[in-house]
Amino acid sequence: MILKLIYFLMLRAYKYRMYPDENQIEMFHKHFGACRYIYNWALENKIKSYEQEGKSISRFELNGKIRMLKREFEWLKEVNSQSLQGATLNLDNAFTRFFREKKGFPKFKSRKNPVQSFSVPQHYQVDFEKNKVKLPKIGWIKTKLHRNFEGVCKTATVSKTSTDKYFISILVDGGKELPVKQEFDIDTTIGVDVGIKDFAIMSNGDKIENPKHLKNTIERLKVLQQRLSGKEKGSANRQKAKLAVAKLHEKIANQRNDFQHKLSHKLISENQAIALETLNVNGMLKNHCLAQSISDASWSSFVSKLEYKAEWCGKTVLRIGQFEPSTKICNVCGFHNKNITLSNRNWQCPDCGTKHDRDVNAAINIKKFALNKQNLIGI
Repeated sequence: MILKLIYFLMLRAYKYRMYPDENQIEMFHKHFGACRYIYNWALENKIKSYEQEGKSISRFELNGKIRMLKREFEWLKEVNSQSLQGATLNLDNAFTRFFREKKGFPKFKSRKNPVQSFSVPQHYQVDFEKNKVKLPKIGWIKTKLHRNFEGVCKTATVSKTSTDKYFISILVDGGKELPVKQEFDIDTTIGVDVGIKDFAIMSNGDKIENPKHLKNTIERLKVLQQRLSGKEKGSANRQKAKLAVAKLHEKIANQRNDFQHKLSHKLISENQAIALETLNVNGMLKNHCLAQSISDASWSSFVSKLEYKAEWCGKTVLRIGQFEPSTKICNVCGFHNKNITLSNRNWQCPDCGTKHDRDVNAAINIKKFALNKQNLIGI
């Protein structure tokens, strides 16, 4: 029998800071507004079509109607037509996530949202020597192209942050195939248990302290939010205060991402496989005593970084079920201690007498459970 192997091409996105002039900023905002309008218009048409006819109107039908819409609204002609069609594609993708992944029904976009974006599918140019990017209808824009790439440029996305910074994210097909998964065993696999006091606890006993970026900045954030609440709505001072709050939130997010990128890179580089526990984060957030700390840790974001970096490097991420009793089982003899609570950080097995650090024991069990499912170890 001939086995047919299927390889997936490696796509990577490269994000750069843009420095548009006043005229280019105006054109950016025209694109933001037009794409937002088309998205909302398309969503309304889809909803009406389903309610009246019992079927959804396709993206291609909507793209055909955009031509008629331009006759009614002349300002739509000022923006790149492919960016408008990109809005209907984004809506299609939102419906796909809704039906397949149950991610929530698509919502109408608001002009009050400080984060805006539009896509440029093609016909843009990147000049690394001059540090400029040329976009249709806008022209050459000063851009900090801090790293080069090789491959075929796919869709580019221009975005504005809540702190009025502009970025372009370019999706690149490098023409390379994802590497074949490397073999792993008990010695090249590490179990990782995420927590609040310590961000990550390894099965080898190492602990990574939780930097708690939000908690360390919460007092300053409260001051800025109090100043914002005292400013008159619509005033220039309110806008300044709002920008100060947004900048602090952006700083916290940048610190968190930097920490998680470095840690995920370290784990992927040093191990062939990483074993993780599946967590019901949404359910855990309902605990109001721990919700802020759980949000600050952002475990889901960390796991996502581990997964895509593992794909790039040919490594493996193993998952165990969320109901596996990794904390309450002795990793030495397998005794199930049902009396452990969240306050018990250390405990002694009443059967074999082994003293356990609660989190290290959980990390070891996560590794054992994951490898057992792979038939590489017995419990």
